Order: sequence, then C-alpha cells, then structure tokens
Amino acid sequence: MPRHRLLALLLAAFTLLATGCAGDDDVDAGGNGESADAVDDTTDFGEDAAAAPTAGGDAGEPANDDYEQDDVASGDFPVTFESAGQAWTLDAAPKRIVSLSPTATEILFAVGAGDQVVAADSFSNYPPEAPTTDLSGFDPNIEAITSYDPDLVIIASDANDLVAGLTELEIPVLMSAAPADIESGYEDMAEIGLITGHVDETADATATMRSELATALDTAPETSMRIYHELDDNFFSASSYGFIGAVYAELGAENIADEADNDGTGFPQLTEEYILESDPELIVITDQVSYTPDDVAARPGWDQISAVRSGNIVVVEADIASRWGPRLPQFVSAVAQAMSASAGS
Repeated sequence: MPRHRLLALLLAAFTLLATGCAGDDDVDAGGNGESADAVDDTTDFGEDAAAAPTAGGDAGEPANDDYEQDDVASGDFPVTFESAGQAWTLDAAPKRIVSLSPTATEILFAVGAGDQVVAADSFSNYPPEAPTTDLSGFDPNIEAITSYDPDLVIIASDANDLVAGLTELEIPVLMSAAPADIESGYEDMAEIGLITGHVDETADATATMRSELATALDTAPETSMRIYHELDDNFFSASSYGFIGAVYAELGAENIADEADNDGTGFPQLTEEYILESDPELIVITDQVSYTPDDVAARPGWDQISAVRSGNIVVVEADIASRWGPRLPQFVSAVAQAMSASAGS
C-alpha cells in the first residue's frame, strides 16, 4: 500500500480515537509558515550546552544487540515513505534505529519503539533509558553512525550532507524537523509510528496527548494576554510562525514577537526598545539561560514593563518547551498556569 494512503488511514484512525477520548476539546493548529532552523533539534536554543553522559558504551559499540525482530509490534509492511527528496521502502519494521533528534527519541519511546533504538545523540537525555551516546546531530560523523549498523536513521537537519552520505550507503533516513504547529507535530508522530510498526501504540499516545493538552488549555484564562518568550539575552524570541509560538496561539495569547517577524522565520530577534514598547504582561524564559527572573527584572527600564511590575516572569524547562512530543502538555500547563496567575494579579 502506498505510503500516502497508509498515513492518511492512520491519521484518520487517530482522529476517530481522539474524538472518542477528548470530545470537542481537541487541539487544532495554532501557527503557520515555516519553522526556522532555530530551536530544539536545529539550534542550541532548545538543548543543553554540554554533552549528556554516554550510556551503553562508546560511539562504536552497538546497543540492544539482544533485540529480536519478532519483538516489534506488527504493522502494515512493506511501508514506503518519502524524506529529503528520497523514497524508501521498509519491508519490515526497523530494529536498529539511530536517532540524531532528541524530539524523535522521545517520540520513539512514547510509541513503543524504544527497544528498536540502538543509539541516540548526545542531547537525547529523555527518557532516562534512551541509549545516549556521543553522536552529534549538529556535526554528524557518518562513520560513527554506521558503526551501529542502522537500518533507519532519524535526523532533524541535513548537517554535513548526511542525507547524501546515508543514501549512498542505502541506509534509510527520515528527516523529522521541528513542526510548524501542533497538528503538524501529530502528523510527524504518526509517520514515526507507521514506519516503526507501532500504529496502535501511536494512536494511543496521540489520544493521550490530545486529552492532556485539552485539559491544560482549559486552565488558561479566557482573556488575551501579551506574552514575550525570550530565548536568550540577545532578545531572540518565538513567534506564531513556529512550534513554540503556535502553543501560545492555542492559549489565546497575543505574542509580541509576531509583528516583528516579517519574514515568518518563527524566531525573530527583537530589540530592547521594541520589547519595552510592546509591554508584555507575561515573560517566559527557560532554565537553559544563565540568568534568573530577578536578572530580567533588574534590566534598566524594564521596571516599567507590566510583567515585571506584577512579578509575572516564569521559567520553563528548555527541553520540554523546545521539543514537540509526549511532554508537550507539561509546557502548555506551565504557561497556562502562569497566564492564570498573571490575569489574577
């Protein structure tokens, strides 16, 4: 069966299951445009600056050698998928997956394909059982990757012409970049579930996410609120043209970065003057930055900003905020609670 028909059928099944589980509160798309190569798997904004500890041996030491193909949940194979301009056909579910995307790693484990992952990149620090190695998704080394004898490699960007190198070696590669909005994320998750042989588990995981997201969204105030999401102290922000900004759109917030993102990059750089004039009512920073809410409040002139005057500066976990995946409801819940607190202050 062609890949597009399989994926369409799978997404239809997800929609029916989600409707039964979440009622009328399903989450719709919240952004548009193209996501920039700027967050999570494509930039330093969403990942730790230091490499995570290596688990399961050196880069050249394969993991999960005892894993058998029979352990893979049955799927509708062969499956054909297109990625980075190349069509691939898998005759059976892959059993030696290398993930160079922290987001993909989380999704793989969430849909029941964790035992098929033999190696993950150095930033794949969740879940704890992920076979984290010193492999890099930013500066990939094809010899180190192929030492794991992969039958599928999942990447977030084509650094170092990795796609061409893997294609030449006839190793299937799936490009799974950061989604532009929430619904696109569900589609990416569906494709990963499809090609790994975990259709039913992916449907369950998606339905759970939809339900949890609906619950988190219900806690947000009904009144609109001006939000500024600060990625670093150079005032890069997240607009509604990218995944993070799409979350704020779903929450009904007014994102101050939108007006400044004329090119639709998803991650414009604002000026301090622009931020002061926009007067955000809630400021969101991540635990990855080297400063605190007190440091933000102490910036010259920022005591005039509504969010600073009311103490509405919230810190969110960078990994959760920058990765589309099963932990997304935690990010939505944290921001919704902060919005509610700000509205009541």
